[in-house]
Amino acid sequence: LYSQTKAGGEQAVLAAFPAAVVLRPSIIFGAEDAFFNRFAAMSQFGPVLPIIGAETKFQPVYVDDVAQAAVSGALGRAKPGIYELGGPEICSFRELMEKMLVVIQRRRLVLNVPFFAARLMALGFDTAQFLTLGLLKNGMITRDQVKNLGSDNVVGQTAKTLADLGIEPLAMTSVLPDYLWRFRPSGQYAAIKDSSRNLKSH
Repeated sequence: LYSQTKAGGEQAVLAAFPAAVVLRPSIIFGAEDAFFNRFAAMSQFGPVLPIIGAETKFQPVYVDDVAQAAVSGALGRAKPGIYELGGPEICSFRELMEKMLVVIQRRRLVLNVPFFAARLMALGFDTAQFLTLGLLKNGMITRDQVKNLGSDNVVGQTAKTLADLGIEPLAMTSVLPDYLWRFRPSGQYAAIKDSSRNLKSH
């Protein structure tokens, strides 16, 4: 439903404003992102990190690159149309979690939750929210989210991209350590030790 509504909204905008610029980012990462921060926090509470759709592919894009694309559209520097925004790396959900765990220096078992089980969980959470008239918010996983996790979220081969806007996307591996260090077992102390070690090696 969410994806259908989103696609319908895009078509309505382009029909009303043919010169509009529509941006479709993959997972956005950055200091206050809702993806890596969420799973890094989850990894602090046990030896297992459950995920849904472990083999689903993503192409994470840096928030500043998305902002630059938005500015290009707002200032009329971008040609009209739909732009699919992704970074230079395509990874499965499992691979993203493994990269994140390396950054935060934690060893966890990344456990794939089967889709049938995820759908049942999401139905339960959605039902609880409905029956309590919203008093119990479903902040875990919704049925729409489970459905979306069944499809890859990467830039299409023929799509307009950041390159068409003159933007070179930044790799997530060069950014994640800058803000995920606080999820390391020794937090900022580990970051200071790493910085000191790097200085000594030069």
